[in-house]
Amino acid sequence: MTTKESQLKPALAIYDETILAGDGWMHEIKQGQTLRIEDVEGNQAVDTLFYNAQDYEDRYSAVDTIREQGNIYLTTGTKLISTKRNTLLTIVADTCGRHDTLGGACSTESNTVRYSLEKHYMHACRDTFTRYGALWPEPFSKKDITNNINFFMNVPVTPEGKLTFEDGISAPGLYVELLAELDTVCLISNCPQLNNPCNAYNPTPVRVLIWNP
Repeated sequence: MTTKESQLKPALAIYDETILAGDGWMHEIKQGQTLRIEDVEGNQAVDTLFYNAQDYEDRYSAVDTIREQGNIYLTTGTKLISTKRNTLLTIVADTCGRHDTLGGACSTESNTVRYSLEKHYMHACRDTFTRYGALWPEPFSKKDITNNINFFMNVPVTPEGKLTFEDGISAPGLYVELLAELDTVCLISNCPQLNNPCNAYNPTPVRVLIWNP
């Protein structure tokens, strides 16, 4: 696991927004702009979807990204490949060092199956994706919620090939930066999960910043 710091200064960002714990965010990142996602208090999972802004059917593909880089974990240098084999963004700085793209996004159904029937009414990332997607000028629906990235989330694969949701390896102020290779729409659910340690059982805010080239 390697890390790389950014030279970009927050004071020069053209956009600076805080996403509250459990809330969402949707925004277009223009080609050449850089997006930073900052884990403000540490140990927060940030479930994120990406779409080609010129063709929403062309969206982030975990399978193609993993195959192209030959690694299941994402970090500096990873190119985020789309379903139509375009590079949407490249991770250009990362002070956490590892991000998940296998664990998927939580839903009311998965909370019920994994934890208990009483968890069905708890808020989940797929609810946030649906809510913010519906507000977009060309509304997104449930069918548009496909592969996602869980920034800062620790989902190691065991020697037996199992996925486990473990306590996070992130810390306050760590961040990941992505350079947009194409105009790209970013949809975030700042994960509200309370049933496993992905958020240390205490979801917290994250910060998003954007810089022009």
